[in-house]
Formats: sequence, C-alpha cells, structure tokens
Amino acid sequence: MQKTKTVGMVNPPGYNTEIPASILTPDRVETSIGTLEFFDGFPTEETARKVFDNLDFSRGVKVFLDAIPGASLEAIRIGMKSIGVTECHHVGLAEQLMDSNSLFLTGNTDTVYAIAFLDLERDGPTVIEIPPGCGPGTVNDAWFRFVVDMGIPGLDAGHGGKYLILPPDYTGDYPEGRFLVEDGYFVAKSRSYVNLVILRGFLVDGSPTTAVDMFKTGLKIYPQAAKSRQSMVFTDFSNVVFNTVHSNDLTFYDELAHIIEKEPVEMLDLELRGLIASIGIQKGKSFEPDDRMKRILTDAVAVGNATARAIDFQTREREAYLYPDSEWKTGFLGGSFEWLKDDGLGGRYLDARTLFFYFATVNTPAMAVEMIGKGSQYAYVNKDSQGNFLDGANVYRLRVPAPVPAKDFWSVVVYDPQTRSQLQTTQLFPSKNSERSDLQVNGDGSVDLYFGPEQPAASHPNNWIQTIAGKGWFGMLRLYGPLEPWFDKSWRPGEIESLRDPSPTATGH
Repeated sequence: MQKTKTVGMVNPPGYNTEIPASILTPDRVETSIGTLEFFDGFPTEETARKVFDNLDFSRGVKVFLDAIPGASLEAIRIGMKSIGVTECHHVGLAEQLMDSNSLFLTGNTDTVYAIAFLDLERDGPTVIEIPPGCGPGTVNDAWFRFVVDMGIPGLDAGHGGKYLILPPDYTGDYPEGRFLVEDGYFVAKSRSYVNLVILRGFLVDGSPTTAVDMFKTGLKIYPQAAKSRQSMVFTDFSNVVFNTVHSNDLTFYDELAHIIEKEPVEMLDLELRGLIASIGIQKGKSFEPDDRMKRILTDAVAVGNATARAIDFQTREREAYLYPDSEWKTGFLGGSFEWLKDDGLGGRYLDARTLFFYFATVNTPAMAVEMIGKGSQYAYVNKDSQGNFLDGANVYRLRVPAPVPAKDFWSVVVYDPQTRSQLQTTQLFPSKNSERSDLQVNGDGSVDLYFGPEQPAASHPNNWIQTIAGKGWFGMLRLYGPLEPWFDKSWRPGEIESLRDPSPTATGH
C-alpha cells in the first residue's frame, strides 16, 4: 500500500519513516546570537558556549528586573543606616521636609516622612505605636511586599493604635488571614525579617511643625519582649546628603545577595529562588562570580537597566496613559498591589511592577483602591505635548485647571531621570504646592506653572520651577485627598507645552 505524504513531513536518510520537519534541528542555524552548529542534533562546543552565555545573560537580565523591589528596599536600608538609623527605635525624620540633597526615588516635598526599619530576626515580634492624626503609613517586607497599612488608610483609620508585626518564623497561635485584633494590637505577619516602616505627616498651614511634634511625642517602636523600652531616637535627614537608590551596575547583584543571605529561604517562591540561584546567588553560599560571569552579568545589568528605563519612559503599555492624546501616565498599572494582570487571569503584571519600583517606592492597596477624599493619587509625565522628552534647556508651561479635585492640596514635583530623585538646582525644593507656595492664580482659578533654566518673563516667581540646561527632567502631579472628578477623569491636567523649540537630541520619537 502506498503511503500518503503528510504536509510538514520529511524523509531524511537514517529513518525508516517520515519525520515531522518541526522536530528536527538542521546542522546550521542562523540566530540573533550567531550561527549555531550541530552534528545530527549534537551542539558543537562553540554552540554550547554561545547558548550557555546567552542563558546566563538572559537570566541575569530577568533577575535584575524581578529583583528591583528587593534591591530598592535594601538600598533604603543601607542609606538609612548611613545616617545612624540602625535599631527599631531609630527613626529618620524629615523635620524640614525631604529636599533635593538626598537621593530618594520620587520622594515628595509635601509631607513629613518618618522612616524606620525592623529586624524581626534580631528583635522578634515588634510593636509600633502610631499616634492619632498620622497620615498614610505602611509596613513593607524585604521584597517591598505589603504587610499592613497604618494611619489614615490603615486599620486605625487615623485614630492611632498599636500594631504588632510578627516575624516569618513566628510559631504562636496566629489564625489564617492577614490581620487580627488581639490584646489591643492590630497584628500582621511578615514574610521577611527586615521590614520598612514609612509614615507621613501632613503640613498644617504649610508648616511641618505639627507633624514633627506628633511623631516625636507619639511614635513608639520596640520589641514586644523587651523588659524596658529604649527611648526613641529621631535623626533629622532634611538637607542631608545620602543615597537610598539601588545600583544599576554589577553591584546590584551584591545588594541582592545580601537580602538572600539575610532572609529565610521561604521568603521567595521556588521559581524565583531558582532563577536567582542560577546566576550564583544562593543562601548559605558566597556570591563570587568568576571573570566570565562578571562579564556576562555586567552586560545583563546594563540591558536590564535599559529595559527598566524603556518601561518607565517609553512604555508600550497603552493603559499607562491616563487620557487620550496625553503624555500623563499612571505609575500604578492594573489596580493590584500584588501586581496581578486582569485579576490574575494574566498572571503577574511584570512590566507594571518594574514600571513602579524602578522609580517609586512603598507598596500598599491604598494606591489601587478608589478612596474618595483620602490618601493620595499620582500621575507622571516625561514628554511634552508634542511627544518630545522634557529638556532642561527649554521653557515649558503646565496649566492646572480649576477646581483641582483634591480635598487637601495638590503639588507638582520635578525629578532627575538619572537618579529618579528630586532634580538638584538652586531651588532646594523643586516643586510647587497649592497650600504653601503662594501661587499666582489666573482669573478662572487655574494655575500656570513654568519650567525652565531661568524664570520666564511671563511667569510669577512663585510659579516657576527651575530646570538645568543639558539635563532632562520629569514631573509628578500629586493629589492629596483625591475627589471623584479625578477617578472618573472628568478633570484632567493640561499638557506640558513647550514655549521654545526643543533641541534635536531631546526627541522621544
């Protein structure tokens, strides 16, 4: 009986039957990593070298992108340690607000920051007493995952209360579920030993004094088992030069290695743990890459960094854009603090997570949930109305229409794209705030803000934010106590309008 030849089948020598062409490997294959050669499916030594180099490179890139949250929190810990915040009862306090001297990912100039770190391995279950009137506060674990909210959006709803943070290896009676009220405590269990505590206090009549006093008199942090509590130590970090931003070179992997060694192995799932181990970072083993691996990881971190920057500043995610024909974007895609895509149907929203953590910090459901009149909302912009990157040599205008849907106040802060921290100019605070900047208001209630290396003649001095010729910049709009018109998008900010022709090198196209 004659056999019928099937489409896609071939009859190569050495086989008794026809073989699907799709399962065969030619002796020579052209790829993006070069020519790959085989002997009857056996890869040559040179081909094996190429693909293993590529495998290690691709894993190095993925480790960088997946580990940005952890490395970012570790960098904050190192930065706070550099100014003496080393124990749970030590608090870094921006008594005169956060300014452009220190490097913090998109830190704001509008609220009083109080920052502390817990080491639950050293101290065991730790108590945080939150004073009444505290603004938004959050505890995040060592991988920047949400543990619990405090203050206005938290369990105490701004009335103050005691929080007990349990370590991951706590073996006491702790019921299923994230939170528990027990013996007067709000109780939450962390998946890591190191935890970031970050609290914010609101200005009163444009002054930080009330918030500073609230923290100094009412904030208490101590190990639950301590026989005596140590006095709180507050370190003012306003106008202090120090860094809290993770590395974008080979030392990024050293930051990551410290986290993996410090934390329990269960902090990360098997898949991610295996990915990180595949480039030589594993708990209980020294991270000592050889020359070959250093070369590959140096290349990988450069590509990973470029990828993160493209995701942030040239995003291909259409849902990042808040309005049609607009350059205003949200930094929090998908509406999930767990970074789930389409409620988990699409798995983890990887690019959304990278977009956020490469230029921002603090992970809380309060950013994802519509909270009318509470908390804060954000939008960022790095291109003008013509789609060109914002160039510090040019002059721009932003019109903020009235009424701005913010119960408390609104602000605009300008940032450096290199450090993703406040832009450093002769203005200590590169920002404008509706409550403390004494802005000139137009007849219709709108406000025009101007950006440029020198104050434009058309602008009021209180409406001008300085930029630097030869440097790019991006801006962030914050609404504190956002109202319904923000969420239903019936209100929108104006675009950044260039008042001078952009330089050819500043194009974003």
